Amino acid sequence: MSTIIFTMTHKAFTPPKDPMFVPIQVGRALKEDLGYIGDDTGDSISAWNPYFSELTGMYWVWKNFKTDGNVGLCHYRRFLIHENGKVITQEEYDTLLEEFDLVTTKQVVLNNSYYDGYAVNHHIKDLIETGHVIRELYPEYHADFERIVHGNRTYFGNMIVCKKTLFDAYSEWLFTILFEVKKRIDIEHYDNYRKRVFGFISEILLLVYAEHNRLKVCECKVGMPEEKVETKEVKEKIKAYFWGGDFKGAGDCFRAALQKRPDILMEASDVDGHLMLALEIITICEQEDRAGEPVILERMQDFDELIAWAGNLNRLAENKTRENTDPAQWNEMCERYNITSQAYEVAKVVAQRKRKLSMAD
Repeated sequence: MSTIIFTMTHKAFTPPKDPMFVPIQVGRALKEDLGYIGDDTGDSISAWNPYFSELTGMYWVWKNFKTDGNVGLCHYRRFLIHENGKVITQEEYDTLLEEFDLVTTKQVVLNNSYYDGYAVNHHIKDLIETGHVIRELYPEYHADFERIVHGNRTYFGNMIVCKKTLFDAYSEWLFTILFEVKKRIDIEHYDNYRKRVFGFISEILLLVYAEHNRLKVCECKVGMPEEKVETKEVKEKIKAYFWGGDFKGAGDCFRAALQKRPDILMEASDVDGHLMLALEIITICEQEDRAGEPVILERMQDFDELIAWAGNLNRLAENKTRENTDPAQWNEMCERYNITSQAYEVAKVVAQRKRKLSMAD
């Protein structure tokens, strides 16, 4: 049984050589034609792309692509991969889908409940209204919805591969819910990030659908060959502030970016984890300055050097929290690696959070 995966994009890119991956331009009704298949032909919601994100491509595939085989969705810079980092091939998908109902991303483990995180980063009334719609249209799903949104796991990216029959059944369920929610909420005054409300909510709904229907799911890592443009831009600004020794400017810049794009610290955006480390460095500087200590930016300003220092700090702090390190030896390491008590306290919190997440896994 053959597999076709539509690679959703809003910009020109170099598609994978494997013909299994078929580029599709999402939101083409509102953009310049890039020369790929577009989501604006046939039965289409392409003009709703600012609100539905990649789901306009999913809708097009549901309504316009006919096959007896397997079908899937990925992004122009995100692909499902094996643990060894290799992109899953067509033959491997065909084999996997003989055993599993669905291939998708690994679940993201959140620090808090999905509900609490959504309330901080989005408009919680939209998630609440989604629950109301599910209770009315699909009451048998409502208990699972409530359990999952108050849990701390979700899928992300709407990256799925499955038989077209399952794809169609899930799409009908999903869009029936989202179209009804769209009728009930006012999103015209949202900023561009939060307007993508249906793309965000659909990620948790995939988990609801999979668990309610007891689908056998193969969860895979996501390979990201490059960072998002937005992530690169923020990183370059932070680099400049670090080079100038201005941790306050770096902090203001970071918080402004995070307010505009709360997803920049997610693994899907911060591919190498450097932005998270940069935020840790800013926090350390703020704590050192508050304590009247010289800040780390007075001793080093190069971004790459600082990132390496923060990574080493985290490793040392994690080892110290796990083992009984000799005080004299620890003091020697602190002096050697420019670790203040404030830096250690921040790194200790990072280590504790990592341990908590690893225990949840």
